[in-house]
Amino acid sequence: MDSIAVLLTIGFVIGTLGTLIGAGGGFVLVPLLILTHPDFSAETITAISIAVVAGNAISGTVAYARIGRIDYKAGLIFALFTIPGSIIGVYSTRFIPIHLFHVIFGCLLLVLATYLILKKQAHSHPASYNPALKRWKQHSIEDKQGTRFSYTYNQTLGIIISVIVGYLSPLLGIGGGIIHVPAMVNWLHFPVYVATATSHFILAIMASVSVLVHVLNGSYNDPYVVRMVITLTIGVLAGAQLGAYLSHKIHGRIIIRVLAVCIGLVGLRILIGAL
Repeated sequence: MDSIAVLLTIGFVIGTLGTLIGAGGGFVLVPLLILTHPDFSAETITAISIAVVAGNAISGTVAYARIGRIDYKAGLIFALFTIPGSIIGVYSTRFIPIHLFHVIFGCLLLVLATYLILKKQAHSHPASYNPALKRWKQHSIEDKQGTRFSYTYNQTLGIIISVIVGYLSPLLGIGGGIIHVPAMVNWLHFPVYVATATSHFILAIMASVSVLVHVLNGSYNDPYVVRMVITLTIGVLAGAQLGAYLSHKIHGRIIIRVLAVCIGLVGLRILIGAL
């Protein structure tokens, strides 16, 4: 995995798949790092992954901005509430034994995959919507193709989810999209296409903050780690553009199914290796 060609290819695949489903790609990269670099600490693994996630999220955000499917109002609010958790999450990686890190990561992915497979299609509007309550927000955006998305979501619940995602993202190095996208679709009732695009916007802000904290902590002082991050990110930047392009050509439910299968397989592999 150390050759430039291999790293570029891995980065491209991560960028394509991650952007397609609204995740940063950390759920693919972290297992690869665990399997190919067993000597890496949890802090090093998450530092590498979150840096690549940041590059993927920024590139994906640019691509989704061209399509016009980002809900900037909701995304900015949610992103701001991920920041405190992301800072704490980065520092927490120093105190997690690598074996425990593997078990937590594998269990999280298996639980989430099972939920996505068993969960029925979410409706566009929650049945408990009450326009008199300030926590409910109604948004409507139109993408560059003229498709209008109208939806209602519970902003308070979205903020709570964002705080949790903000902590777990840098803690596990997964970016948080594999949690945020399903939550936005099934609990906040965002359209899948808007959720994947907005998730990338949130990730771009959250992951960038996490990278900054890692820089201040000295997580990137090793030249080998820096070279790996740069090479993977170059591949990710290209792959993210393809992922965003494919996202509006594939049915939303298929995106969620692909997400569930991918994270389920990854979670199973990590648990088998840890137990």
